[in-house]
Amino acid sequence: MIVALIIACEIGFWVLLAAGLAFRYLLRMPRTGLALLLCEPVLEVVLLAVTAWDLKNGAEPDWTHGLAALYIGYTVGHGHRTVKWLDGHAAHRLDGRPLVRPPRYGLARARHETRVWLGTLTAAVVATALLQLAIWYVGDPGRVTSLESWRSTAWRAAGIHGLIALTYWLWPKKTPPGHAETAQDAGTGREKTVR
Repeated sequence: MIVALIIACEIGFWVLLAAGLAFRYLLRMPRTGLALLLCEPVLEVVLLAVTAWDLKNGAEPDWTHGLAALYIGYTVGHGHRTVKWLDGHAAHRLDGRPLVRPPRYGLARARHETRVWLGTLTAAVVATALLQLAIWYVGDPGRVTSLESWRSTAWRAAGIHGLIALTYWLWPKKTPPGHAETAQDAGTGREKTVR
């Protein structure tokens, strides 16, 4: 049941996102589009409530409950970035606005990758908190080993992502000769040239 709900939440996320962007840019109803986009966190609240209800009714804590915690953590850590990224692409394609890309070179790229990693770190913290609450809620150390293993999975993912982000600081990609990255490419939205 939990896996089906996770899949339904993921489908719901993309349906609400597509509908919100369609109302904002195709139908020129930005408030309705924003309202649809703001409904997305409700999906995670429903998933959290159903998972807690499932555990309360005596379900054996297993990998599905851990996956639900990681899914909610990922949505908290990266959901806003995903929506903002797709909103920028929709605004570019459907409204003619300039496309703001993340920086590709140097320390600006390293800072960008660090901000993305902070989203993964946030996801790990949220998932760990939810898993710990579930462990306390179940209250039986013999039944929560799968939940405990999901905590280490969350932190392994954050650690691997952190090492990848660190490589951008240790070995920053240099701007190719004759190529000038614009500040718009660097994520500021202004068109001045950066050398």
